Amino acid sequence: MKSYKPTSPSRRSMTNVDYGKLSRVKPKKSLTTRLKTHAGRNSQGRITMRHQGGGNKKLYRMIDLKQNQLGTKVVIETLEYDPYRTAFIALVRHEDGRKSYMLAPEKMVIGSEVLIAESAPLTTGNRMQLKNIPVGYQVYNVELVPGKGGQIARSAGCYVEVLANADGYTDLRLGSGEVRRVPWEGLASIGQVSNSEWNLTTIGKAGRSRWLGIRPTVRGKAMNPVDHPYGGGEGSQPRGTRKPKDIWGNITGGHKTRNKKKRSSKLIVKRRNKK
Repeated sequence: MKSYKPTSPSRRSMTNVDYGKLSRVKPKKSLTTRLKTHAGRNSQGRITMRHQGGGNKKLYRMIDLKQNQLGTKVVIETLEYDPYRTAFIALVRHEDGRKSYMLAPEKMVIGSEVLIAESAPLTTGNRMQLKNIPVGYQVYNVELVPGKGGQIARSAGCYVEVLANADGYTDLRLGSGEVRRVPWEGLASIGQVSNSEWNLTTIGKAGRSRWLGIRPTVRGKAMNPVDHPYGGGEGSQPRGTRKPKDIWGNITGGHKTRNKKKRSSKLIVKRRNKK
């Protein structure tokens, strides 16, 4: 982590990830595109996600989350920052000369080779079918549906642990403690996603949140009664309602939100740990 000299009150506590190990290159133009920003608004122009808007301009890097060219080998050319995700990404060169972006695993260095196959050596970055990965190994960018591309364990520092392989399914322990069963023909990469120190970042000042496209959030108890269920009163007041509510009065805690009829519920072996 990178810290700063205390030249101001906000600078005193500010911390950031050290990007010194990343390549000093511009993103590959053919693998980038500009995404339109919506500032939390839907197709009718109504705000559906509050506290969003502004922020620095950014280019979207098209990441190959499938990496399903079995029997091929790629070479890491650069390690780069991605403004749309917490993890670092790597530009790789395929055997046919084609280039693409992939999620960079922790401790990956430029020049390393990554093998994609049904079964491969159990080294960091190699991608293979779950049935060929022994119990106890950490994997990331895991497919829930074979051929669809990785859907879980994709953000900075994430990984899931292989618990069992049997009857066409692999049991995985997720970071939340949930145990999830997925088809063992799906692909997964060995290791842990890069930038594991990202959660130690301290924003430090309001302006830095604005750079990220995050607008200010006002506490409900600081509002008037007409504006929020927690509003009103002289000075600082407690909540005043039995259950926590949002700005529209909907109860926000104490009930499950997952659809009880969801078909994939039968693949959840153990629910996540309660806080």
